[in-house]
Amino acid sequence: MPGTGRLTSDRHLLGIEPLTREEILRILGRARELRSQDGAVERSLAGRSVVTLFYEASTRTRASFELAAQKLGASIVSLASSSSSVSKGESVWDTGRTLAAMEPTVIVCRHKSAGAPHLLASAVESVSDTKVINAGDGAHEHPTQALLDALTLLDRLDTLEGRTIAIIGDIAHSRVARSNLFLLKKLGATVLLGGPRSLVPDQLTTMGGVIVRDVDTIIEVADAVMMLRVQFERLVGPPPFPSLSDYTRTYGLTVDRANRMKPAAFVMHPGPMNRGIEIDPEVADGPTSVVAHQVRNGIAARMAVLERATGMGPWAGRRAQ
Repeated sequence: MPGTGRLTSDRHLLGIEPLTREEILRILGRARELRSQDGAVERSLAGRSVVTLFYEASTRTRASFELAAQKLGASIVSLASSSSSVSKGESVWDTGRTLAAMEPTVIVCRHKSAGAPHLLASAVESVSDTKVINAGDGAHEHPTQALLDALTLLDRLDTLEGRTIAIIGDIAHSRVARSNLFLLKKLGATVLLGGPRSLVPDQLTTMGGVIVRDVDTIIEVADAVMMLRVQFERLVGPPPFPSLSDYTRTYGLTVDRANRMKPAAFVMHPGPMNRGIEIDPEVADGPTSVVAHQVRNGIAARMAVLERATGMGPWAGRRAQ
């Protein structure tokens, strides 16, 4: 397969796993600075172009990347696979080389297959200096979601050292869970994983998470609770649990469970939600929910990531790590 060699640029953002703790904190610090500037953000990407290339549907990620690029002054080209040559059978490799020949500054890619943004990065490196940002690849990683989640957590907790963060739901198919596991461990948190064995297999402990099958136990000790939807579109074979009502009763964040959270604990969700399954509407919209704050933080986090990719802001004149 083409493009299996080692990437030469360290300004691609393909996952959280390769990032150092220091680089994560640099990105989060810059995101916080950009957020505080509000309408007075310096247009550090003026004269540059950002292509959003999405092979999967998206609302939050795509819109916030495009708003982030717009706020920084970049021009935006938005591509969906259904309206591009991908629909004619063009490969990721050839799409990458074609786009790179046009010399965009950044390509933001979401794909249903794990590793596709890595292949895309290899393809563009053979043509131009274009940088690639992973906006979610299969069940592998979603680095910018983990960064905005960390920004949200730190807004409430100040530090993640010694904190306990719960992730409950379909972790086996969740790129959000994987990226958050990598990031939260790097920043010193304990990560508790909850859900049925079919969706939270024992081997996830190799990634640093602690599996606790009793969700009620998790709820009572966590500083923050991140709920994940069941990704029905990725399920193969027999249903992973007896029924939706059984799943909600055993693993859902109901009003009753939310009332048993620690006094200062709060609720997160990366979206989209399946209301009434993994989370009750009253909890999703209630006073302990920071879901809207997560969405707002997505723009700031992605602004920082775009600056990093282009070597602007705190990355001007230096190599990213």
